[in-house]
Amino acid sequence: MQDLTMQIAQIVPCTEAEGPGKRFAVWFQGCPLRCPGCCNPEFLPFKGGHTRTLRDLIDELTRARDESGVEGITLMGGEPTSHAAASLALAQASRQLGLSVMVFSGYTVEELNARGDATVAELIATTDILVDGPYIREQPDTERRWIGSRNQRIHFLTPRYSLDEQWRQKNTLEIRVDKDGISVNGFPAADAVGLWKGWRRKKPLPTVTTQSVEHAQGTDTR
Repeated sequence: MQDLTMQIAQIVPCTEAEGPGKRFAVWFQGCPLRCPGCCNPEFLPFKGGHTRTLRDLIDELTRARDESGVEGITLMGGEPTSHAAASLALAQASRQLGLSVMVFSGYTVEELNARGDATVAELIATTDILVDGPYIREQPDTERRWIGSRNQRIHFLTPRYSLDEQWRQKNTLEIRVDKDGISVNGFPAADAVGLWKGWRRKKPLPTVTTQSVEHAQGTDTR
């Protein structure tokens, strides 16, 4: 089972912008829905992303728990229920590690149950928090943190979480800059959607040597 492969668009090993507490966030590559205004349009095609094994992700998740203190995993996309076997495997592995499970789905729970898909049903049964419903850009939610539009519902499926004060804070963005470019996660303002997508540094950063530093400081070492 640990050799199970999945198409992953993005992973953020430790984030506070994708659910309660510190979380290990996974975005699947591929979604059959086309919600206007989706903030991850590049994650919609089923082709693309990176092929990862369950074993690799469990190792990353374990490190995130031990080194960063994450308390759970958040599955997004893409559409997690369109990758039901992989989502379930990650959810089960998270539970075995003592972590919580949060899932964002563009389908309502009624639609998911009507499928009669045993794997999807088991995924729901292994989930602590399910946020369901399509994103509707004309109904932006400004009162519930981590929620995109007012139509979307939060289902607390276990006693582990409840609608406490942290859900009533404003949405946040996290911006990370590294040698390859900029990555952003969280829910952006409408006029910021897509500004960072695909950004890459066009030229490598200059290499600073001891000699160039000395010349810049006006030091003659001869």
